[in-house]
Amino acid sequence: MFFPLVAIVRLVTLPYDYGAYAAGYLFRRIGPAMATLNPLWRFRYSGTLPADPRRPFVVVSNHESFADILLISHLPWEMKWLSKAELFRIPIMGWMMWLVGDIPVRRGFGPSAAEALERCRQALRRRVSVMIFPEGTRSRTAELLPFKDGAFRLAIEAGVPILPLAVSGTRTALPKNNWRFGRSVAEVRVLEPVETTGLTLEDVPALKAKVRDMIVRARDQLAEAQR
Repeated sequence: MFFPLVAIVRLVTLPYDYGAYAAGYLFRRIGPAMATLNPLWRFRYSGTLPADPRRPFVVVSNHESFADILLISHLPWEMKWLSKAELFRIPIMGWMMWLVGDIPVRRGFGPSAAEALERCRQALRRRVSVMIFPEGTRSRTAELLPFKDGAFRLAIEAGVPILPLAVSGTRTALPKNNWRFGRSVAEVRVLEPVETTGLTLEDVPALKAKVRDMIVRARDQLAEAQR
């Protein structure tokens, strides 16, 4: 149902919407629609939203489940998602990801990562935020995986802030390697942006540690409130 609508919006806005913002925003509405139709899920968002949806951020979040994508899509602004290339081969869904300008990356293939980061920079220049899971994959436990450097290097090089998100509750919605829906009360919280002005690549470890600590503390608060 969404595919022809997204395609029409992209075609109509192609002459002036170089960042595919409108088509991408419509595409993300699939997440809220799916969550609303699933009686096992209750998804919500909280926190202070950016005043200007077209101010570009490098958005980062912890990663518990494939359902994180559907939960984060509740946020009322468009972002281009850095996603594993395999998702782009899914019929219809993958076609829409290509159509709206999401960014594929092949794991373990250096040239693909370099090309993906350049496309991220291009999106930021077009005043569209980029969404990255710095763990690289979903954690099987409640412990966050180590954060990779890429998102933080990108933010420093592009001169844009990091916008951290904390996700809690999606692990039971769609467990890793299991496509059976489970009951879930989940929330994504938008945290305070972290400026990168004046930082250099030598500051990546400290920036990464600061943002990871912010996400862990917020995620733990959300989990406690959900008990």
